[in-house]
Amino acid sequence: MPAPLVLVSNRGPVTFADDGTFRRGTGGLVTALIGLATHREIAWIASAMTDGDLAMADRHGGRPFPVTTAEGHQYLVKLVASDPDAYDHFYNIIANPMLWFIQHYLWDLSNAPDIRRHETEAFEFGYNVVNEDLARAALAEVQDTDHPIVMVHDYHLYTLPGLIRRARPDVFLHHFVHIPWSQSDSWRVLPSFIREEIYRGILSNDIIGFHTWSYRRNFLQCCEDLLGLDVDHDGGVVRVDDREVWVRHYPLPIDPDAIVAVAARPRVAEFEAELLRRRREHLILRVDRADLSKNILRGFSAFDVFLEQHPEFREKITFIAQLMPSRTDVPEYAEYLERIEAVVAIVNHRHGSPDWMPIQLKLRDDLEEAVAAYKHYDVLMVNAMFDGMNLVAKEGPMVNERNGVSILSENTGAHEELGEHALSVNPFDIQELADSIHAALTMPQAERANRLAGLQANIRSRHPGQWIDEQLADIERKRAGASRP
Repeated sequence: MPAPLVLVSNRGPVTFADDGTFRRGTGGLVTALIGLATHREIAWIASAMTDGDLAMADRHGGRPFPVTTAEGHQYLVKLVASDPDAYDHFYNIIANPMLWFIQHYLWDLSNAPDIRRHETEAFEFGYNVVNEDLARAALAEVQDTDHPIVMVHDYHLYTLPGLIRRARPDVFLHHFVHIPWSQSDSWRVLPSFIREEIYRGILSNDIIGFHTWSYRRNFLQCCEDLLGLDVDHDGGVVRVDDREVWVRHYPLPIDPDAIVAVAARPRVAEFEAELLRRRREHLILRVDRADLSKNILRGFSAFDVFLEQHPEFREKITFIAQLMPSRTDVPEYAEYLERIEAVVAIVNHRHGSPDWMPIQLKLRDDLEEAVAAYKHYDVLMVNAMFDGMNLVAKEGPMVNERNGVSILSENTGAHEELGEHALSVNPFDIQELADSIHAALTMPQAERANRLAGLQANIRSRHPGQWIDEQLADIERKRAGASRP
């Protein structure tokens, strides 16, 4: 019988409305972990984030309760309520933007951040409080179990593993970080005591996982540079106190058959019909959250340069940008969304005509509408400044029917797997991106077909079940006493 498995993340698999109905949570983390939930019996612990979540947590007395998905999978969910002010400080001051900005290199250090008592108290009385709340919930789930496994997820919960380790040294702790791990100098933004607490917390795990080899390398170097720890770079081992922490990389696949199934839905066909009715000769597509890390403004600027330098494409091309508003309660994000809308207006005014709008901006989160566009793009633009993985880069090619070409930032996690068959770009080089748009649109059909086939083969080479199996296998190997990953 497998050891009990407890997942802990900030965002849960479902979000409840006031009437008790629920919808699936958004984002790559939820997509990845739902695969794990269907692979193994688990209890999933997460923060209660809506009034509906709070009501469900209260209704079940803070205990786990079963949730059945539309696909018929069932797992236990335990929603944890934190003090609203503590949660606000945890999420809106420390996790986002502080840690997110550090790990995506987003701070303009000449101007921000300014760290004062407000920020240090937000860490102590916000970030740590929510981590403590979720740690207590996890410990309650494993209190009657010998040698349980707790799998912790993402940057919201860096101090939680240390709390569990101190209370229950026998718990096996595995932590997967879904966003980039930046280089050591970027972490010097944080006051030394916060940095030390974060690193000591995550190093309380037995295994730490990242999407890519480069993030693994950065983490190991940080442990050496910032904490002076003994690090085996080749073996991926950090020696801390009397323990050895394994540091691994597990690239996250998508389920190709699942996205193909979505593409066959009737509602996708309705969106397709409308898209094809309005479609010009060429279509560029991007599907993203409206996050600063996604580099949306430079993408539009490159399209502006492309139209200026290649006027023969005017009125023959449309750039559809389907963007999900993100973290609009964080001032930097609200301002970014305003800048996106402003740049779109400028480009459309500069190049458009009475019956042609170069950029079509859609501010909404609709998977079926996005998949309809996936099927018909000529160019898929993924030009993130830095990105943990980027699942759009894997979803789009799986259903595209037009030998679409992928333009892929070299700083996305997906680039390690897909860069060979995409047009690789420096996300800060607007001219290179404009040139890549032109190269993609004028590429011979045989090369387009070969590139798409290469992308599809790479994407199909690994399944979400393998991502899960690799992690569970490492857990069992380390529990059995293996000395190296």
